[in-house]
Amino acid sequence: MADKPALRILEINAAARYDGSISRKLAADLSNALADRFGNADVKRRDLAKGLPFIDEEWVTANSTPEEERSEHHRKTLSYSDELVAELQDADVLVIGAPIYNFSVPAVLKAWIDMVARARLTFRYTETGPKGLLTGKKAYVVVPSGGVPVGSEMDFATPYLRHALAFIGITEVEFVGAQGADRDGGQALDAARAYIAELIHLAPKAA
Repeated sequence: MADKPALRILEINAAARYDGSISRKLAADLSNALADRFGNADVKRRDLAKGLPFIDEEWVTANSTPEEERSEHHRKTLSYSDELVAELQDADVLVIGAPIYNFSVPAVLKAWIDMVARARLTFRYTETGPKGLLTGKKAYVVVPSGGVPVGSEMDFATPYLRHALAFIGITEVEFVGAQGADRDGGQALDAARAYIAELIHLAPKAA
């Protein structure tokens, strides 16, 4: 009997800090819970805090040039974006650690979205509008915050992420909030971990 294929998890961390980061802890918990639930998993981790370029005029020019007409310079300009797109295309499940900074997502996470929202690669234009190409994937998004409740009128992070992920075809998205987890004696962190356990328990096992 052939071994079942490994679940391919792409874990993306956008927190600026490392020591004491709630989003990094919960993202790791989520990836580990998925691996345990599935029984066989490969986890690829992308740490955005280590640095991510912003798109600029050269990038836009290269990206808008038809692939068959791109120069070597164009290809070099897009190489980092190509790498990010390839690992996203390869993933079965996306785990994102996205703390709320000033009511929205960290700038590096927005930069990552700019890099992977690529016409003809992750979405395409149709007569009825854009259509996402990364279908059949699921995303779990960990969203710690200091004082912004997830889903409140001050939360501009989760609606943006839901829309941006759906734009590239990832419509099955679960959010895990953790408001005030850095100052409540661990109650919000414990609640978030309990919710993660519930979510993963409900996830179907592979045959």
